[in-house]
Amino acid sequence: MKISFIGGGNMARAIISGLKNHGFVMTSIKVLELDAQKRAQLEEEFHVQATASYADIQNTDVIVLAVKPQQLRAVCSDLTQVLNSQLIISIAAGVRSSDISRWLNHYTSLVRVMPNTPAQIQAGVSALFANPAVSELQREQATSILKAVGITLWLDDETKMDAVTAISGSGPAYVFYLIEALQEAALSLGLKSDQARILALQTFAGASLLALQSTDDIQSLRAQVTSRGGTTEQGILALEVGEIKAIILNATKAAANKSSLLGDELGSQQ
Repeated sequence: MKISFIGGGNMARAIISGLKNHGFVMTSIKVLELDAQKRAQLEEEFHVQATASYADIQNTDVIVLAVKPQQLRAVCSDLTQVLNSQLIISIAAGVRSSDISRWLNHYTSLVRVMPNTPAQIQAGVSALFANPAVSELQREQATSILKAVGITLWLDDETKMDAVTAISGSGPAYVFYLIEALQEAALSLGLKSDQARILALQTFAGASLLALQSTDDIQSLRAQVTSRGGTTEQGILALEVGEIKAIILNATKAAANKSSLLGDELGSQQ
């Protein structure tokens, strides 16, 4: 499989790094990047071919659109000159596949993906949605590329992508926010900054790993820690009084609504 990336930013680099770690042949990857310094860095670090010409990515099986959402329409306009039967994978947040198709003169071999930032350490989760014209082979190609940076799941309805954006796309920021709060709480209780940091980080990491590996559901795992009349119960009661669960629900709804609005805004470009 020959893969070309348009854009050599953080997510493209994460995917390329994941592919390299999985033994993918780096000479089968090309990156179209307009910044000469970034091209040199990509070639030095990954031994891929970096170029500034669309003609150089014409003979490829998959083209990954890894540019900012605001740049996507202009990129699609330039990309139409080299399209034939390649699979197009877009990782641009918020931009719907129908709009990408329209910008590509109604090209339909499209897969839209919502990855998240833990992909940078191959611990991400990516949700994928395929246009009906995408073949089974192309779906397998998309899966194999995104599996290089974590786990994958396919959606049967693109409108669910706003929910995915709110949960896994924005989710790492919520987790960092909670880690930050727990770290500040540790400091307020008299612990040193290095102690507060490692306790907060390892608590989140360990709890997540336990949940992933356990056959118990999340509620059962929480109950196992929450002894009646104990310290954890008092903490949970304080969280419930503060309606923290409702606050998190409202936060995800706000993020999902913003994702939908961004889709409307970006898609309105003619």
